[in-house]
Amino acid sequence: MPRPRNQTARRAQLVQAAAQAVLERGVTNARLRDIAAQAGLTPASVLYYYPDINDLLVAVFEQGTGTYVLRRQKAVEGCTTAWAKLAACVTSGVPFPGEAETTSRLLYELLPVTFRSDEAAALQKAFITRQTALYQQVLDGGRDAGDFRLLAPSDFLARSFVALEDGYGIDVLSGTATAAETEARLLHHARLMTGTPDVD
Repeated sequence: MPRPRNQTARRAQLVQAAAQAVLERGVTNARLRDIAAQAGLTPASVLYYYPDINDLLVAVFEQGTGTYVLRRQKAVEGCTTAWAKLAACVTSGVPFPGEAETTSRLLYELLPVTFRSDEAAALQKAFITRQTALYQQVLDGGRDAGDFRLLAPSDFLARSFVALEDGYGIDVLSGTATAAETEARLLHHARLMTGTPDVD
């Protein structure tokens, strides 16, 4: 098979196709032929670029985590007050219908890949670290400005926020809670942990 001139574009196409296949079928049921069909290619063409399908799934996970964190950072950067930044950080972690839900569902589906791939595990660790750092930055800023009275060290609270989001996110995606209910719970927790329960 002749080598296409733009391999970067073809790899990006395959990452998108694999992501769609995972969303539609789940990571355990997404087969090579499903990914190839999504991309409009033959299975052999997919293997030309990704001889190991796990490497393709890792690439999907890497793109998904990058997109997720960037969206959260932009949400926070668009705010001015300490509480608005924290509320934006919280809300951006809730899988509301649309891009947030799609990306969250994809990342949850791909978690098993992180159990069997050192590269994916490193990406997952970096993903958690980046989100925790964003929360800590917001919490430290609010504390230093005198707006927050933190009930625990900021690094501890930041990691706890991320963990709570992960747990509540499963509830939303499984249909046992709505995104709005989850957002309200997380915001209430944020108010309690920062000593600002009456902020609107």
